[in-house]
Amino acid sequence: MSDGRRWILVLGASSGFGAATCRHFAKAGYDILGVHLDRKVTLPNALAVQADVEAEGRLCRLFNVNAADDDRRAEVLDAIAETVALQGGTVEVLLHSLAFGSLLSFVGEGRNLKPRQLTMTLEVMANSLIWWSRDLVDRELMGSGGRIFSMTSSGSVIVFPTYGAVSAAKAALESHTRQLAVELAPMGIRCNAIMAGVTDTPALRKIPGNDDIVETALRRNPSGRITQPDDVASALVDLARPGLSWMTGNVIRIDGGEGIVA
Repeated sequence: MSDGRRWILVLGASSGFGAATCRHFAKAGYDILGVHLDRKVTLPNALAVQADVEAEGRLCRLFNVNAADDDRRAEVLDAIAETVALQGGTVEVLLHSLAFGSLLSFVGEGRNLKPRQLTMTLEVMANSLIWWSRDLVDRELMGSGGRIFSMTSSGSVIVFPTYGAVSAAKAALESHTRQLAVELAPMGIRCNAIMAGVTDTPALRKIPGNDDIVETALRRNPSGRITQPDDVASALVDLARPGLSWMTGNVIRIDGGEGIVA
């Protein structure tokens, strides 16, 4: 791990867990590299993240591109390599928090899921973790002491209506995280998946019946409320500390106890 600047790369940086993580890591002394995909109507979210990071006195460079596009990934990593070479340091943390997938049922009345939509969901929400992690290591932008975190959900093991494609992606994401943990362990890089509790994010609001999901989580959670993005972001700062360097290959719940209540 470098003695220079401390960088975190956040995939999905403009909203939800990604935006909160940018803000919390900036407060903790990290400089921010972020990838997001926003049109004009939601672009102010990314600009707000950048303003908050810079208000903490940290550097912030955001890229408005499709993180699952091979060419765009190469371009972003070229730019990151230039930035890190100029400013110093290494990418110490990667957060994969991409939430873009199909919410269509597999079978039954009104089924509409197409093969390409399932493939796209798996590529964006699961497989892209592999390509970003591999490229960071191959380019020597991340080395010993690095941390990789992926954002999973209880949907990896629990069935929700119309959540099938995303559920498959979350299950694959956890598997990819374990595989990366084993393959990167000799390099001193640790990989863990984070299973947050039900959280009111833009991604959740796209799920049909999201109000019922929130109500159920609120009723079950022994802490008396649902999870907030800040809960997860502040935990990630702690999980990135050197004292937790022996933790890898896990699915870590950050949910206030929601997941242990029947």
